[in-house]
Amino acid sequence: MEAIAGFTLFETAVGACAVSWGDAGLTGVWLPSESAESTRRAVLRRHPHATEQPPPTEVADAVDGITRLLAGEDVDLRDVTLDLRDVPEFVQRVYAVARSLPCGVTMTYGEMAARAGEPGAAQAVGQVMAGNPFPVVVPCHRVVAAGGGNGGFSAPGGVDTKLRLLAIEGATLF
Repeated sequence: MEAIAGFTLFETAVGACAVSWGDAGLTGVWLPSESAESTRRAVLRRHPHATEQPPPTEVADAVDGITRLLAGEDVDLRDVTLDLRDVPEFVQRVYAVARSLPCGVTMTYGEMAARAGEPGAAQAVGQVMAGNPFPVVVPCHRVVAAGGGNGGFSAPGGVDTKLRLLAIEGATLF
């Protein structure tokens, strides 16, 4: 396993977010906790040897895109490089389907499973989304339950955060 090169906290319209990175791309994205310090602690729980530092250019570009998206701009984050070296093939396919969803567009867990080549694996997609270490860049908030229900959300703030992100993007649930 590679050493994490660094992490940075940054302010957004929804609070202090963070990203971590290594030599193969982003290794994590954190949505705001109750404070910037709690977000920092969350990063260090996952990556205890990471050092807080200014991001390299590619990471700074990702931070800019995340910040703009959370401010309500229609931003495509598919070009943000993620370190997926230890990520199973099915999970990578699910992430790719999620990343193909434009701002404000939602898809059900079942539709995600079918597009990822595993029809009937809606529950597995739900588990993948619940464990997503790249929220917003892999827009798990755009994945909803059949019938338009929110389907839950494991990031800080839970479903309220999911609904807030969808509202920022102009999405509506039926």
